[in-house]
Amino acid sequence: MTVSRDAAGRWFVSLLVEEKIAPLPPVGRNVGVDVGITALATLSTGEKVVNPRYERRDRRKLSKAQRALSRKAKGANNRAEARLRVARVYARIAGRRRDHLHKVTTRLVRENQVIALEDPTVRNMLKNRSPARAVSDASWRDLRGMLEYKAAWYGRTVVAVDRWFPSSRLCSVCGASQEMMPLNIREWVCPCGVVHHRDVNAARNVLAAGPAES
Repeated sequence: MTVSRDAAGRWFVSLLVEEKIAPLPPVGRNVGVDVGITALATLSTGEKVVNPRYERRDRRKLSKAQRALSRKAKGANNRAEARLRVARVYARIAGRRRDHLHKVTTRLVRENQVIALEDPTVRNMLKNRSPARAVSDASWRDLRGMLEYKAAWYGRTVVAVDRWFPSSRLCSVCGASQEMMPLNIREWVCPCGVVHHRDVNAARNVLAAGPAES
């Protein structure tokens, strides 16, 4: 047993146990996942999983707490209290985000035998100031990590498609490739006549490429 206290003043007790988790019964369903910011995940079924954007929701409260902290003198008692208030806001954001990710990943693992998802270059995206905050709030890395360890527990398979795979530019029906696909284009029409929603089409291409990557 390990007892710990975090920066927000919360106490935790962790218990280490030996447990064998029984695999889930096999299911005849696979899914492709395209991660994003507007929608946390778009599935090959056409479903869009909402991105709650918890950091943006609490940004005003966080900014207020950080400004109050910056005005406190170093070493003063009230500075420690102000630092604690900032830590509690961060803890609230992280906790709500983690809870949402657990619910999404558990459902995906229970409902699908194979989960194929793209492998975005999160580190490079975080270097760009414009999307960095939104990318960090979406927490794609945690989403993938949860999917992988839960799949290992329950006898499922997670396949990460190569980051250079042009999932958004390929027609999931005929396979034709578009030369350019700027991010502002959300729907496009393939020469074969099919109208594609960008993210749904990408998720279907990720699903098709997934088994080949495994």
